Amino acid sequence: QCDLTGWWENDLGSRMHVSDIDTQGNFSGEYHTAVSSAQKPIEPSPLIGSQHLDEDGQCTFGFTVNWKFSDSTAVFVGQCFAGDRGEEVLQTSWLLREKVDSLPNDWKATR
Repeated sequence: QCDLTGWWENDLGSRMHVSDIDTQGNFSGEYHTAVSSAQKPIEPSPLIGSQHLDEDGQCTFGFTVNWKFSDSTAVFVGQCFAGDRGEEVLQTSWLLREKVDSLPNDWKATR
């Protein structure tokens, strides 16, 4: 059974903390990124999300991070997998939207 609460770390050293999950699957927390192209110093940033509560425990989830140190927002979607030895692994994909100065520059705003 996957439990998203607690600390998680990815391959690049970024960490997130997920607070308690309510009965509807909603949660909040904080993301501590280890990588950034922003000019300002990196700061922990708030996240808010939701998970699909299911019976097999390998839930799907999504969350949004509002970066405190840049004019950008990221969304993550993923699934929690319970491994054979009881370890939990989050597989995620993400999109990052950066602020651009004009509509003609929209093409370079999303990674």
